[in-house]
Amino acid sequence: MLSPIELLRRIGILLLLWVAGVYMRAPILIAAPLGERIRNDLVFGQTALGALTTLPVFMLGLGALPAAWLIGRYGARNTLLAALLLTATASMLRALAPDIAILLGLTAAMGLGIAAMQPALPALVARWCPSFVALGAAIYINGMMLGEFVGAGLTLPVLLPAVDGDWRAALFWFSLPAIVLCPFLLAPRLHGRRSPGRIRGLPSYNDALLWRFGLLLGATAATFFGLNAYMGALLEHKGQGDHLATMLFVFNLAQLVTSLALVPAVRPVLRIPRLLAITCCAHIVGLLALLLADGLVVLYPAAALLSLTAALQLIVLTALPPLLRDADAAGALAAGMLAVGYVLGFVAPIAAGAAADAWASPYAVVIVFLAFNTAVLPLAWTTRTGIAAAQPSES
Repeated sequence: MLSPIELLRRIGILLLLWVAGVYMRAPILIAAPLGERIRNDLVFGQTALGALTTLPVFMLGLGALPAAWLIGRYGARNTLLAALLLTATASMLRALAPDIAILLGLTAAMGLGIAAMQPALPALVARWCPSFVALGAAIYINGMMLGEFVGAGLTLPVLLPAVDGDWRAALFWFSLPAIVLCPFLLAPRLHGRRSPGRIRGLPSYNDALLWRFGLLLGATAATFFGLNAYMGALLEHKGQGDHLATMLFVFNLAQLVTSLALVPAVRPVLRIPRLLAITCCAHIVGLLALLLADGLVVLYPAAALLSLTAALQLIVLTALPPLLRDADAAGALAAGMLAVGYVLGFVAPIAAGAAADAWASPYAVVIVFLAFNTAVLPLAWTTRTGIAAAQPSES
């Protein structure tokens, strides 16, 4: 039985993890609904439009290894604090960008900040939540999903009307609250315990789990971020462009609902046999429906299915490192997995955008994602998640 003080401490830690999770996704996904407005103002093509959402995904991969070194050298808490400041500042400065080159440069800097946040949180979950690791992981992942929903799903119906339709004002005010979180990370109780001896942080690329998790993460990240980026063009081609706001709302709401449902059930879910293969197959079915159907009666369920299974796959892959490894090794495994996964999560959507430009059809985007998910299906089939169920019960 927990004492009231310990209960309050756990709630405070979980709340901090949750809000940090929100800002690992919200600044990225706000670019999807604002993309057409930004493109009309600054004048650029489809490939650059996709890069506004997917460039931070590339930086998540590019920055994962330096982030692992920073965590090993300065600690996960200090790395998270610096990364959050960088993320918020760069995201706000995007509102002042006079052209696409500067906008993409600031977007890349923001992505580097988020890149350092990503492996820091699994390491902090292992340190801050030693007896409730799965719950801690589920909570910050739920924050990520809420950030995706708020950024992509609520920007058009809620945020833009509040700022008179000004995309620059939307970027500025949306990013500001992240700075408010930073002082709370300075609490003395949040230093965490670090293992004595040599600095650990850099991943081992001889680790088979790193490659398995990274390739599967790449497929789901490419599908989710890529569809957010190109959904407007795809719906326009199908004659359903007026439904973009609603489609993005549904697409990102499904992620949030999935993450909420998994908070109390993450451990039983990890026991499901062939779980990652199931989510990969669902991706393929949803992409085929999105490719072949024109009616909203099919498009909405297909988008919801893709989002739901992307959330489930991301939650499983992100929850496994702190469950399978100790605090130092969890951060290293997460960093390596993120490096592989998010580089692929950037390359595939950019390739999809280039294919759409070359073939003059946004259907090429869906075909690229369909090929990627089909290619990793055998890997998903042979990747076990049930090993996490062997971890000690949480109090």
